[in-house]
Amino acid sequence: MITRLFAPLFVLLALATQIAQAQNAPTRQELAVYAGLHEAAAKGDVAGIEQLIKDGEKPNIQDSKSRTPLHVAVYMKQHAAARALLKLGADPNRLDADRYDIVTIAAVANDIEMLKIVLEGGASAKNITSRYDGTALIAAAHLGHAEAVKLLIAAKAPLNHVNNLGFTALMEAIVLGNGDANHTATVRALVEAGCDVNVADRQGTTPLQHARRRAYVEMARILENAGGQ
Repeated sequence: MITRLFAPLFVLLALATQIAQAQNAPTRQELAVYAGLHEAAAKGDVAGIEQLIKDGEKPNIQDSKSRTPLHVAVYMKQHAAARALLKLGADPNRLDADRYDIVTIAAVANDIEMLKIVLEGGASAKNITSRYDGTALIAAAHLGHAEAVKLLIAAKAPLNHVNNLGFTALMEAIVLGNGDANHTATVRALVEAGCDVNVADRQGTTPLQHARRRAYVEMARILENAGGQ
């Protein structure tokens, strides 16, 4: 009885860890051997970026993990470098080897300034990314990054997209969150934006049922008021 009750929690915690570790930022070793645009992007060297592209280096050149200089700038939180690369022709919707785009990278890092830069620079909040066939919105909701969630909603991210784990953004905010104020604000933002509050998981359990089982009282109230079942 106890095993059946708690085994799903252990599975979900392991899953949350896997998702959090899924992105592949440049390692110290990779940063040490970067040259050209990748090095300039990592260091935030805007003048270097401009000169290299003027001299003919391609803005979408890839490293061994298919990361472009723009991916690197976003991973390293080099805002000015990201702006320069976008202005000079970097593809804002390119995926790296792990199928991450710059919107998802910025959302996972909760880098709000970068998220604004890349969305204004042409990156789409609608991209299907990662090995989980998810979206930036699902990733941000999972982590309780409520402000990022609101920006992605405003950018027309798909509210009811279901990833290959069977979860929507709303479901991840509940099941893979911890019921804190940030995850509750995320649930509220998604509900107020008009997400479908009754999209169940693969076992047929609804968001409201999950919230009640976890004693997430405020989340449950939000879902009930929105017609959750």
